[in-house]
Amino acid sequence: MNLYKPRGWTSAKYVYRLRPIFGLRKVGHAGTLDPFADGVIVGCVGGATRWVERIMAMPKRYRTTLRLGVTNETFDPEKPFRDVPGAQPPTREAIDAAVAAMRGDVMQTPPDYSAMRVGGRFSYQRVKAGETVRHEPRPIRIDSIDVLAYEWPQLELDIACGRGTYIRAIARDLGTVLECGAVCELLTRTAVGPFEISASVDLTRSDPEAVRAALVTSLDALAG
Repeated sequence: MNLYKPRGWTSAKYVYRLRPIFGLRKVGHAGTLDPFADGVIVGCVGGATRWVERIMAMPKRYRTTLRLGVTNETFDPEKPFRDVPGAQPPTREAIDAAVAAMRGDVMQTPPDYSAMRVGGRFSYQRVKAGETVRHEPRPIRIDSIDVLAYEWPQLELDIACGRGTYIRAIARDLGTVLECGAVCELLTRTAVGPFEISASVDLTRSDPEAVRAALVTSLDALAG
């Protein structure tokens, strides 16, 4: 089902709200959204949880606001921002060139603070425990990445991408190329395959009947 996750929730805790509504323990979601992010998350209940991998493979779209001139360990608002010494506002031409280089089939290194598993544990758990983790670059696809607005230090982007793309890593890499640093300040997932944010249901604001009415069959979901 097409759900809207508000900011401040982990994906798992948010989707667990489906349990009492449907009277089922078996619930899941197709694609994690960080707590600071909001937007579309596809919830699955009962037997539909077996289709999570198929749904996760669907293309996704995001709208994000990057803050240039700063950095931190997570490349998001979860940690305090640190000013990058000597950072200068990049020109629009430089931004357009850096963004254009990210389109298509590219290699991306996941952030250290991520849900990637390293030796059976989440990467972020190891980092929080003081361990050093190393991720190898992996192939991803960015179908489109467009500048919606730029006024230093904010840069707003619209991104359509494939599975496994970290928007925080896009912020990190743009900050490196532009030599000014960057973090992902705001992030909204606007679509997962056919599931659009305009038709999503907020579990924190909808009554159980409305939530149950939003349920679609696995066949409909996979057919788009």
